[in-house]
Parts: sequence; structure tokens; C-alpha cells
Amino acid sequence: MNYFLDVLKKYAVFSGRARRKEYWMFTLFAVIISIVLSIIDGVIGVQILSIVFSLAILLPSLGVAVRRLHDTGRSGWWLLFGLIPIVGTITLLVFMCLDGEQGENKYGYNPKFAPTHI
Repeated sequence: MNYFLDVLKKYAVFSGRARRKEYWMFTLFAVIISIVLSIIDGVIGVQILSIVFSLAILLPSLGVAVRRLHDTGRSGWWLLFGLIPIVGTITLLVFMCLDGEQGENKYGYNPKFAPTHI
């Protein structure tokens, strides 16, 4: 759950790098929360909770995706490639699964080997 909260704390941060674990844990928790809210919306008969949640995590989702692409050495503009129906989605999925560049790249230091917070 800390990964989800850490991404929310970096609400609109599009610089730096994000590890695979940070990206995928955020995605996992977002999907679980979305499913639960969709079930609740189905019970009450109005889809307000899932819509509000989706809007609330839009910027954090974009931010962590851009930082994840930065970790692999790619520009955040690659997210637009996802607009291409099948090829774009598969390509972005592969990029998100790749290991980050070792050492420092033009987007910052490698978060895998960063000093821990005090």
C-alpha cells in the first residue's frame, strides 16, 4: 500500500524515474480499488464512485507511467504511442516490464540503488 501512497504523494511529478515495483504495485492497487468501487456502484445503481476515483488518479497514473518510461531511458511522450490500438498497448506493456537502465541516465539516478529516506 505504501507504493500506492508514494505515487499519490508525487501527484503530478513527471520528472525522475520509477522502478518497476513502484509502477506495478500502484497499478495493482488502483485496479483492486476500481473493482471494489465498481461493485459498490453496481449495488447503489450509480457509477459515481468509480468515476471520481478514476479522475482522482489520472495525474498520478500519468506521472508514474512517465517516470517508469524514464527509468527505461525513454521519453514520457512514448505514452502517446499507446493510442495506437493493439500495437501501441503491447509496446507500452513491454516497456513497462523492462528493467531500468543501470546507473544514472539523463532522467536521474537509478531508484533501485538510491539511498533510503531517513
